[in-house]
Amino acid sequence: MVRMTKNDPSIPSHPHVMEGTEERKLLTGPASRSSELWRVIRIALEFIQGFRALHFVGPCVTVFGSARFDEDHPYYALARDIGSHLAEMGFTVMTGGGPGIMEAANRGAKDVGGRSIGCNIELPEEQYTNPYLDRWVTFDHFYVRKVMLVKYSYAFVAMPGGIGTMDEVFETATLIQTGKIKDFAIIMVGTDYWGPLLDFMRDTLVVQETISETDLDHIHLVDSADEVVSLLRNAAIERFGLEYREKPPKRRWFFFER
Repeated sequence: MVRMTKNDPSIPSHPHVMEGTEERKLLTGPASRSSELWRVIRIALEFIQGFRALHFVGPCVTVFGSARFDEDHPYYALARDIGSHLAEMGFTVMTGGGPGIMEAANRGAKDVGGRSIGCNIELPEEQYTNPYLDRWVTFDHFYVRKVMLVKYSYAFVAMPGGIGTMDEVFETATLIQTGKIKDFAIIMVGTDYWGPLLDFMRDTLVVQETISETDLDHIHLVDSADEVVSLLRNAAIERFGLEYREKPPKRRWFFFER
């Protein structure tokens, strides 16, 4: 059996894991037992931090999308319009809290007086929080952040984005496929952008039987805010029996939410 020596300079770190992140420390192999225990405690505390901050945000719709589109881009304008429509329906708009599409959706919610939440992530090249958030939490670990983006939402809107957006979309699709979450809609906005991906899934993955046709039932392809609203009326409000409440639920002391 091969044994690795602690701090052995001959053992290279993974070239694709960024310096200075908690993931880097976690994913570069075993550490001392005491440091591994302390890491688990820190991760648990990070979950509690998220639960405390987000417990009373109300029913959310999470909007995924690229951080790289500025406000002059058509996708930014579309995301802002969608954020406004979601807020007018009574949903809290939740995003990753950063710039680009995330900012646009949060901004749209604030345009109409809606609630706007961000789950930010600490990165070596810092992702700043956008200025249109009522409340935000900054996480060290991507997987904790993704749990929060899913936990409080009744549907997911995927605007055009890159690897990070696809990661979020496919993880959510996997949770639906495996029954970890049930009857949630994934609404992909942008036929020209997402259409080739869905064609690949339908024409290759389904044909090769690596997924089932029914795995695509909860994925919808649209181009407008009105289509998003129409789908959400059925896929979120009616299906889950959501209704408006004049007063928020009473806060309690369990996680010191006060």
